[in-house]
Amino acid sequence: MPSEEEILSKVQETLIDALGVDDDEVGPEATLVGDLGAESIDFLDIVFRLEKAFDVKIPRGELFPENLASKDAGFIKDGIVTLEGLDELRAKIPHADIDKLAADPKVENIQDLFTVDMMCKFMVNKLGS
Repeated sequence: MPSEEEILSKVQETLIDALGVDDDEVGPEATLVGDLGAESIDFLDIVFRLEKAFDVKIPRGELFPENLASKDAGFIKDGIVTLEGLDELRAKIPHADIDKLAADPKVENIQDLFTVDMMCKFMVNKLGS
């Protein structure tokens, strides 16, 4: 298994290639949407590139779960992620910093969960299993 440093390097290379950003922009705390400008279509490309870089299969929705802000599930109320919603996010994306979202649980902050560091933690878990 590659070291965490090697995983970070490959994740950074993947994001630089997929998003056309400079390497100095892709620090561990960089958010995919806010800092790196990723759009929904980019998430598919990122997963594809990670699969190739690490020679793994990442099932749809495993790294980037879909419909996280769905009002139908009852996890959102008045633009705020409910406690049940936070628990659901912890279950769906255990590699993300849900406590940071819990401090300011606005729906629009969900996208800030997707950071370079989160992707590295995901890959460490994926490669370790």
